Amino acid sequence: MNKIKLGVMFLAAMVFGNFSKAQTLEEGRKFLYYEKFISAKQTFEKLLAANPNNVDAAYWLGQTMIADNDNKDVAGAKALYLKTLAANSNSALLTAGVGHMELLEGKTQDARTRFETAISLSQGKNAAVLNAVGFANANFDSKLGDASYAIEKLKQATAIKGMRDPDVWCNLGDAYRKLPDGAAALSAYETALSLDSKYARAKYRIGRIYQTQGQTQEDIYMRYYNETIAMDPSYSPVYFTLQQYYYNINVNKSADYLEKYLTAKGSDEPNACYLRTALKAAQGLYQETINKGKDCIAAGGTDPRLWGIIAYQYNKIGDSINAKTYFDEFFKRQKPEKIGPADIETYAIVLLKFPGNEAIAGTYIDKGVEMAATEEEKVALLKSIASVYEKRKQFKDAADWYKKVVMIKKNPGKTDLYNAGYNYYRVGSFQPSIEIFNQYAQKFPDDIFGHYMLGKANWGIDTTMAAGLANPYFEKAIAVGEAAVDKSKIKSQLIGSYKYMIAYMANIKKDKAGAIAFCDKALLVDPTDAETIANKDAISKMNMNPAPAKPAPKTTPAKTTGTKTPAKTPATVKKK
Repeated sequence: MNKIKLGVMFLAAMVFGNFSKAQTLEEGRKFLYYEKFISAKQTFEKLLAANPNNVDAAYWLGQTMIADNDNKDVAGAKALYLKTLAANSNSALLTAGVGHMELLEGKTQDARTRFETAISLSQGKNAAVLNAVGFANANFDSKLGDASYAIEKLKQATAIKGMRDPDVWCNLGDAYRKLPDGAAALSAYETALSLDSKYARAKYRIGRIYQTQGQTQEDIYMRYYNETIAMDPSYSPVYFTLQQYYYNINVNKSADYLEKYLTAKGSDEPNACYLRTALKAAQGLYQETINKGKDCIAAGGTDPRLWGIIAYQYNKIGDSINAKTYFDEFFKRQKPEKIGPADIETYAIVLLKFPGNEAIAGTYIDKGVEMAATEEEKVALLKSIASVYEKRKQFKDAADWYKKVVMIKKNPGKTDLYNAGYNYYRVGSFQPSIEIFNQYAQKFPDDIFGHYMLGKANWGIDTTMAAGLANPYFEKAIAVGEAAVDKSKIKSQLIGSYKYMIAYMANIKKDKAGAIAFCDKALLVDPTDAETIANKDAISKMNMNPAPAKPAPKTTPAKTTGTKTPAKTPATVKKK
């Protein structure tokens, strides 16, 4: 029996066999440690081809198949494990591997059952099996997995006599990070380094802890990253992290670290051409990015992001035709789960530049809203398409999308309600406008604007004023406006409400005194209002015969329940 000790990205295993076999397996695991996934996969495939029942090779091949975040093959890894397990039914390691895949499928309870079975098969005394279970649950970048369970099993592994594998301690550190317990994670990583002073993964992980604490810790995490490089210049993850770190703040440094990363990865980075293309995009070199991306494709590049990045550059230089062409291809090639809200938003806006694409653009936005993780992302998508329609003066379409914002937001604000309600009003869709401004008036009862717009929308329905539909709303607007200490911000709404009542009193009620009284109120707010001055003069010269008194129409103003706020027009809302 020969125990292989190796600090790899995932976990350690007990390896049985002759010296050459152990060396080959070790080579594969070393490739994994350095994230050379292609070389690792080829190594384990050769081992498995030589011996289909090599459970260690099968296990590590499965881990390789899920190691690359851009190309995870959970289904393939699970099929491999189940096939090999069928011929090796007592393999605790493969059983743990199946549990790992079930966890990634979201089958939490099935996975837990597999993990417990694996531990039982190995009598809880096999560090490699415990490590496999712990690693599967310790990914701090994933919502899947149970950090406490991982800690329990990994601590059990560390307690096994003679266990000195730094990988177990590093996985324990990851589990503590997931918990989260930064201090315990730091201690576990330091223990891993005490077992192997060249174990770069642990040093790098410590740097990551400090980086998550923000920019104030830059000196500390940069020190750990530099120490990682000095410790092992071949450890590629640290270069990639630094390349990403500098991508938006210092593109020249980002370029330097990208080249170091690509040197460390060698032929194991199939997306090297894309990464260099993306760096040109970060530099704002639109045409160079387009040319470089096309060169990558011509050289056989198949990364869907190449079409996406070219599409973005064409969009930035105003070439909508080519932008659409490359976005069309990007959306055909890219996996749905890899398409983000920003991709959907940009593509939809490009599509809207070509008549006849309105429906498909809307479908993409709806899908994007469904995919978006936060309310903020959902709202941004909806507003992006609404604003396009608004700029085109297609106000009904704009209103429909702004209404979705109101429906999505847990607490829609004044501007959200205004955008939907006012755009409906602009095109004479008075009933939908009334529905929105009813919400406005109920939520902000001491704000004149909601009551005023309810009056305007009802007046749009009752254009002759004969039914008096708008009366209670303008009366409420006047009451709110007159109670306001500072009338300068609500002048247009208050005077507008007075003018409606002047017209109603003069034309419908034939109440000369009432009409003049409203003229006087309006002139108190703005003594220079020419229209009101002219109306007062005209009304004062008129002979009016009041219509016979009749019951007032049974109309009810908007409910005014809710938290009261100072009367004012929304800061960002003006009557258009």
